[in-house]
This record gives sequence, C-alpha cells and structure tokens, in this order.
Amino acid sequence: MLAAVLLIAGCAVAPPKPERAADTMRHEEVFAAGFNSIVEKYIDPVAIDDIALGGLQGFASIDPALRVRRAGGRVIMEYDGDRIAEAPAPATDAPRGWAKLTASFSSTARHSSSLMGKASDEKIYEAVFDGVLSDLDVFSRYAGAEEARRNRARREGFGGIGIRFKLKNGDPVITEVMPETPAARAGLKVGDVIVRVGETNVRKFKLKQIVAKLRGPTHSKVHVRLYRATEDRHVEAVMERLHIVPPTVKASIEAGVLYIKVSSFNQATARGVAAELEKAKTDAAGTLRGVVLDLRGNPGGLLKQSVKMADLLLTHGHIVSTRGRHPDSLHHYEAGGRDLADGKPVVVLVDGKSASASEIVAAALQDRERAVLIGTSSFGKGTVQTVIRLPNNGEITLTWSRLMAPSGYALHGIGVRPEICTSGTPKNLKAEVRKILAARLQTKKTFASWRSTSFREKSARKELRKTCPSARHKTDLDLQMARILLDDEQLFSQALDLSSTTVQARK
Repeated sequence: MLAAVLLIAGCAVAPPKPERAADTMRHEEVFAAGFNSIVEKYIDPVAIDDIALGGLQGFASIDPALRVRRAGGRVIMEYDGDRIAEAPAPATDAPRGWAKLTASFSSTARHSSSLMGKASDEKIYEAVFDGVLSDLDVFSRYAGAEEARRNRARREGFGGIGIRFKLKNGDPVITEVMPETPAARAGLKVGDVIVRVGETNVRKFKLKQIVAKLRGPTHSKVHVRLYRATEDRHVEAVMERLHIVPPTVKASIEAGVLYIKVSSFNQATARGVAAELEKAKTDAAGTLRGVVLDLRGNPGGLLKQSVKMADLLLTHGHIVSTRGRHPDSLHHYEAGGRDLADGKPVVVLVDGKSASASEIVAAALQDRERAVLIGTSSFGKGTVQTVIRLPNNGEITLTWSRLMAPSGYALHGIGVRPEICTSGTPKNLKAEVRKILAARLQTKKTFASWRSTSFREKSARKELRKTCPSARHKTDLDLQMARILLDDEQLFSQALDLSSTTVQARK
C-alpha cells in the first residue's frame, strides 16, 4: 500500500529518511515545555490529554491523510485509513508523557508521509501548538522562532538605525526618521529611497527582507545607500546600530490644551508620556488648561507600562488587579506617584479598537474620578497574556489572568464605557453633551449595572454594551467634544459625576 502511494508517473520516490533519536528527543523537549506551561499557567484548568490530542490532530494541517484518534485507553494514528502507529494513552496528569508520545508519532508520520517528511521542524511545531491552543481562546497562540524574534523586537526594541519606511512602486521609501537615532544623526530624510544595504541592492525586495538587512546586533555597523529625489543624487551613510525602541507617543498643545496620542504600549511609552506632560507645563508657562489623552485605535501592549501611565495622573488609590490560577498571575497595583498634570482636567478618548493596556488606563482614570471618557465602548480585551519562550526560541502567548478595574468589575467581554458616548453622529455637539448630562440618572444606573454584572453573565453584558455601541472613530468628533468639556468647568464636573463609583462589582 505504501509503495503504491510513493509511485508517481511510474517513477519510484524514495521515502523520507527516518528521524534520528536526537531529533525526536529535541522535539520532545519543545513539546514538554509547551504542555507543562499550558497546564500550569492557563487561566482555566485544562486536561492535558484533551489538548495534546488536539495537537496530534494538527498533523492533518500538513497532510490531511493523517488521522489521530483515541480509542479507549489507546491513541491510534492512521495514514489513508491504514494504522501506522498505536500506543497506550499517557495519564491525564502527565504532560511529559504526552510530549513523548507526540514526538514519537511525529517521527512515524514523517517517515510515512512525504508531506510530513518535507515539513520543517518549525512547521511541525506550528501544527501541533496550533492544534493544542485552538480550543483555548483567541489570544493564546504560538509564534515560531522568526515571528517570536519580531515580537520581542516590538516589545523590547531592537538593534537598528531608527527609521520607518514603506514600499512605493516596489521601492522602500523612508516615511519617518526617529529623533536622536543613528539615522537622524546621519542626516537621513523622509522621502529618501533605500537603494543598498551593505552590498545588497534592496530595491524590489519585500518589506521583511529589507527590515532584516537593516537590523542587527547593537553597535554593529551598517552601510546604506539612498537616492534623494529632491536633490537628484545618491547619499551614502555608515551608521552604528543602536537599541531602538519605536516611539509610541506624539503630542501637541493648542489653546492651552495638551493633546497626547498613544499608539501602543512598549517599554518606553510611560516615559514618553511623562516627558510630554513635563514639557507642556514648561512650554505653556502656567497656561495649561487640560489634557486630552487619545487612546483610540490603541491595541495595548505591556501591562506594567499601562500601570505606570495611569500612575502619572494619580497620586493614590487602586489602578488594576489581575487574577488567574497561577500564583504569579495575582497582582494588585496601586498608584503612588504625583499627578504630573497638577490636577488639571483630563479627558480620555476611547473607541472600539482601544484594548488591553488602553482599557487599564481608561478604567483606572475613570474609576478614580480623575478623567472623563469620551467615545464608544472599548474593545473588551480584559485578559493578560504571559509569554513562554520555548527551547526552539519560539513563543507561546498564553492567557493567564483577568483584569479587574478599580471598582471591581472584570474588563473582559465588556470593556470600558465612556461617560460621553459618541456612537452616533450628532450635529450640535454642545447640545448633545447637555442631552447626555440631562439623562444622568439613567446613565448612572447603566454604570452601576456595568460594574455589578459578573463576567459570567455574558448576555447581560452584551445588552449593556448596546447602550454605547463599540465603533472605530476616525473623525475629530470626540476631540471636539473634549474641547467643549475642557472649556466649561461645570460641564466637565457634571460629566465626571456620571460614573462616580458607588457600586462594587460582584466577585
């Protein structure tokens, strides 16, 4: 039967070489590290036999002819209906046993299936861990070694020169030169076309290929040739790569109002916001009237950075708690700094794409009655993920705790509701604000229910979100409303009172 499978157009195809014992042991170590971490750290209890069986069934994503099933106390693998492996099912509390079985079945499958035999180790890991994690939640996922390296660079920074670029008609064109970076010091400009990196002509290269060429170990040197169309000449630059943390904060001041846009949360975000607050107080020379913190479209990022950012505007009180099964997932964060805005009114803008770390900041400032929120209900991504590095340098991002707002409600599935909801498109903004404030009793009841409805009451939470439907805002409607509130102290005070924390959520 196997010989028939391997005959194509009358020509015999040699079967894949069987794996060495060392290869199987290496695979076992990767599977064991992943299985153990999931069993120990996932937010809800998981049965290792169920998730490991899902991983074995992931082989079918490479070769659909492979089928793995459990029959009584045994695990059976078939290829095109023929049984090719069978073994006793390990105990339900034995991650290592299931890792060993997975590695053994992988070796057999690679010998029996030409598609599996051609698959790289990374492809096998991806198939197994995608199968393992598929039934957990959408935020738990596996990243192979290369993708994991890029993820770490986004979180922690990387060795680079400090530019952003995009492809225009196949050519890499610089769109941003980050200040105080090697690129800025070397005189690179927006609009420059990257022609060569080292000895390689990168025009017509893919984006990821060019990024890989530009990045490298910190303090290593890179030679870049560019074409500057405005001067119709080529420019040569030799730069020493430095640790680059992409900026996530932009700010401006208009009519005494500081506008801060935060695009995501990396390890430099809170420091960037603090710098803008301090700079504004100096530049405004005592005329700073308020702060608008724009978190619209911000998908989140590092938990501790969101805590630090909230702490920049709070002097005391609870910021957020995290709750999970693993002891290390239990945290309680308190404010202990000084208000860098010196008590000036703060407005936070949120929308349906404000998630995770953004929601921590928004909920903390709202529940501590430090800011008025304007916009639509946020995304509702109220879980925390831990990153587990595997022996192959891949990563499992695993959900391991829930975020609890200061008033006690779980953020997941419901998000943060703004006091001033802009889900519609009102024409007279000031009249709309007054209309919202006039319905204050109903709004306060909504906030009370928002905070007291358990995360297990999914249908009730879904109905609450309808009181301010989640949406993505690309207009300046929210910003206009923010200015109306900051221009009228009484309106701001009334809006702040709409969500005063009079109710604690059920635990």
